[in-house]
Amino acid sequence: MATVEPVVDEPAAVADLGTERALLVADVHAGIEAGLRYERGVELESHADERRDRLCSLIDGTDADRLVVLGDLAHRIGAPEGDEREELETLVSAVTDRVPLTLVEGNHDAGVAEAFADEIDVVASEGGLLREGTGSNAGTSDLAVLHGHTRPDPTLRSADVICMGHEHPQVRLEDAVGGSRTERAWLRGPLKPSVFCDERDSDGDERRSVDSTPELVVFPAFNERSGGTWINVEEGSFLAPFLPKGLAAGDAYLLDGTRLGDFRRI
Repeated sequence: MATVEPVVDEPAAVADLGTERALLVADVHAGIEAGLRYERGVELESHADERRDRLCSLIDGTDADRLVVLGDLAHRIGAPEGDEREELETLVSAVTDRVPLTLVEGNHDAGVAEAFADEIDVVASEGGLLREGTGSNAGTSDLAVLHGHTRPDPTLRSADVICMGHEHPQVRLEDAVGGSRTERAWLRGPLKPSVFCDERDSDGDERRSVDSTPELVVFPAFNERSGGTWINVEEGSFLAPFLPKGLAAGDAYLLDGTRLGDFRRI
């Protein structure tokens, strides 16, 4: 049975893959400041060094044998260039000097796999089963990964746990006097079988799987500047095409481990 254990007070988790220990994060969005400057004319001081140091400290502190990024290692949609490319080169070098790096391709990662083909392992955006040694070698695994902007590959339903990013889950919390704050959060719950079906029967209904379905773990964004989905706000709009309807139930947790309960009732 796969176990995914969040690192307390961090948007990261560890998982054991046989004799290999993986550190998993999602939505690093390297180069976000350059992207915001280009897209919106917003000038922010770069946090590239802090992001890189924090990620490397997590690798060292968790004794990880591999880093797995659940998509959106990069920020701008398009081949990385300029300041973003420079940040990515420094980040990838710092990580791979320590451990191998596996990237699950996200919707912001166009061109990243090609740019760093000799340095990283790549899992397609619709996901795959994690393997000991690399992200895609033959073998068996009960832990699956995907980014989340597409439906998961049907083969992932054989896993016990699926880890994904893309959603950047957050909760908006209010106190008794009307004050409010937003915090990054984890979202965990069992998936419905229909999540894995992209075909329809003769009546136009989704084909149903009779297999047991895995637990979904939606990771908070590693990059604190990347915004997110307010999962406990009724009018909030989810990003993944199978959320929130694809969850039979789901609990939210803060980064410090506080369980908030059913995200629909927070």
